[in-house]
Amino acid sequence: MSRHPAPGWLHDLDPAVLDEAVRRLAACAHAGGRVVLAAHVGPDGDALGAALALHVALSGLGARTVPTVGEEPLKVPASLADLPGVRDLVTPSSLPAAADVDLLVTLDAASPQRLGSVSKLLDEGVTTIVVDHHASSTAFGDLRLVAPNAAATVLIVDELLHRLEVLLTVEIATCLYVGLVTDTGRFGHASTDRAAMEFGGRLLDVGVEHAELTRRLYGTSSLGELRLLGRALDRLAFVPEVSLVHTHLTADELTVTGASLEATEAVIDVVRTSDVAEVALVCKPAPDGTWRVSLRSHGRVDVGAIAERLGGGGHAFAAGFTANGAVEDVVASVVDALRSGWAPGAETDA
Repeated sequence: MSRHPAPGWLHDLDPAVLDEAVRRLAACAHAGGRVVLAAHVGPDGDALGAALALHVALSGLGARTVPTVGEEPLKVPASLADLPGVRDLVTPSSLPAAADVDLLVTLDAASPQRLGSVSKLLDEGVTTIVVDHHASSTAFGDLRLVAPNAAATVLIVDELLHRLEVLLTVEIATCLYVGLVTDTGRFGHASTDRAAMEFGGRLLDVGVEHAELTRRLYGTSSLGELRLLGRALDRLAFVPEVSLVHTHLTADELTVTGASLEATEAVIDVVRTSDVAEVALVCKPAPDGTWRVSLRSHGRVDVGAIAERLGGGGHAFAAGFTANGAVEDVVASVVDALRSGWAPGAETDA
């Protein structure tokens, strides 16, 4: 059963693979099979919303679902802490053994590395369905549902639920809406198309409280988060030759301000508003001593390609990677990549 008219991004998927994925999910639900649903590490609204929407829906069909994120301690951003099903999240150390898992579904993870410790289930041969929308997605898993033209992974999840004949409840729709609104930047990113807009409208019709969700996601900050943002903006630097604005935060600053690592995710959204730079970069300290690097572009530079070159990935205008070493060296690597692939005033196909 398909939508009429079908969304354009649906053409990214192999119909036979989509049918088989639906068949596997339905069979697990019918038999009470155990399904692990894995969002990527450092989960954002799309990854967590997709995983929890599937969790609520599949468990309602009879599957024994296990939603998880492959990092410990398992931390959920405060803005997502009230999502339906979030309290059912299981730490990686509490996951069932591979022999007891019938199916692994990965959500919004462009590579096995993005699954963290959950990737052990891949290594141990658990049948895996990959649900993702990153153009830079690495080939892994048994059934790949990767739609680069979908504005968010939750759109693919919605198609799966539609084919499973799941009636959207307010709980499921809320998870889907959070994924949609966060990955489209409140419908402001270039990836936002008619399919995304119409999907949002359908979710509102179900009863999603969009004003309250928007307040939680974008309209509330702790004093620590505001102080952290102030420190990041205070050291903002501009590299005019490659039209790059950049900053970083330190682990000590997280401690002093009392802000969480998740709070650093919002910094890039402010830095990218610079009116003089095409590309924005923010380096954030990870618990393991590495840097989590976020890149954003206004539309003339494919930062996804740059991130992939540096070991990461993402979308053309929003991407990231992990790096070691001094922050100055991390910035220099991005400057070198920009210098070799783009110059101010040049047009690209990105």
